[in-house]
Amino acid sequence: MPNENSGDSRRRMHTQPGSPRAARPASGGSRFRSAGAQPAAHRQQASGARFRTSQTDVRPNPRPVQPATRSRYAAQSSSARRGGSPIKVIVGIVVALAVVAALVFVVVPRVSELLGGGQPALEAGQEVQLTIPEGASGDDIAAILAQNHIIDNPKDYYAAVNRLDASMSLKPGDYILYTGQDPEEVVSQLVDGPNVEGNKITIQEGLTVAQTAARVEETFGISADEFIAQAKASNYAADYPFLEGAYDDSLEGYLYPKTYSFTDVPTADEIIRAQLDQFVTETSSLDLNAGPSGLTAQQIVTMASLIERETAVESERPTVASVIYNRLAIDMPLQIDAAIVYARGGGSDPVTYSDLEIDSPYNVYTNYGLTPGPICSPSISSISAALNPDDTDYLYYVASAAGDGSHKFSSDYEQFEADSEEYAESLQ
Repeated sequence: MPNENSGDSRRRMHTQPGSPRAARPASGGSRFRSAGAQPAAHRQQASGARFRTSQTDVRPNPRPVQPATRSRYAAQSSSARRGGSPIKVIVGIVVALAVVAALVFVVVPRVSELLGGGQPALEAGQEVQLTIPEGASGDDIAAILAQNHIIDNPKDYYAAVNRLDASMSLKPGDYILYTGQDPEEVVSQLVDGPNVEGNKITIQEGLTVAQTAARVEETFGISADEFIAQAKASNYAADYPFLEGAYDDSLEGYLYPKTYSFTDVPTADEIIRAQLDQFVTETSSLDLNAGPSGLTAQQIVTMASLIERETAVESERPTVASVIYNRLAIDMPLQIDAAIVYARGGGSDPVTYSDLEIDSPYNVYTNYGLTPGPICSPSISSISAALNPDDTDYLYYVASAAGDGSHKFSSDYEQFEADSEEYAESLQ
């Protein structure tokens, strides 16, 4: 998804030869262990209990004494012997047809209703909105799906849960499903989570805590100030140990970007916990403490946030990461404009020369090393790039004249200047 308020229109990473070396800031975060916390998402286990259907006690009629059918000749002979008039015969036939019709339209549907558990059949493919409540068991979910005609037989639902190994991943919430839907499709949706638009919010990659707070206020009416006040690392470190020692007690970098759905209008705390749970889920297969150059997990997230804001092209994120590592290795200032935008409080205006003199630990023109903490919430792509940079000797990059969001990378200043001039000409 696109980044907002990038503010890094020049997309240049360069040095200013002869510029004075500034004092090195303190380390941006202490070492900590990988999170062992598990997501607080709702879990259920589908029960294997069998569903029983009640059956009425129907006794068979005694075998009729007379034959079940009679020949046409025998019927005619009998009528002639009784001497019945043709009019009476016709009336009798009409009455008999009426009785048959009544049986077809009244009795047969009633029998079908009894045999089907009292639920009239619905046409397949009809949209149904339903709620899976918090704490619902596997039997509860199966019953809700059957009552709404989403599945025909609970056994099919249980089989799909087992095939997809989903018993521990079903989520409560509001769903739109369809009558007669394939059981595996139903289970897959329950694993993905609620799909009703009502209480949904999308947090894009690259947003800051302040921008996330503004989005929450716009969507749910929770004031941005209330959200920011709640978004303190100290409020959650007990449940999410990786937050211990977070710079400035901030959750910057850890409110994972994603679309979230809630059964009811959520609180600030519920939104934050959902994002922290998602961060744990997304990074569970990564060892954030195993980054190159001995960087801590917090420093990996910090670097990932810089990568996220510097390029929206996923394929070149490992290359941007390599430039950052190469500059750190030779004690060269990072000079990343996105960090300057964060230091000045955001905005979409281009970075000016006066901005480069801002007195802030996030000013990576005057300070050496990484910023003391993340500058946004990075995607898993950027986190992976920070852990696995390309092997290059690049020290510079500038936006490509192609105008497609990509960059040109170089290892010497002269080539960087040529690429920069080409980009400047493309803007004219």
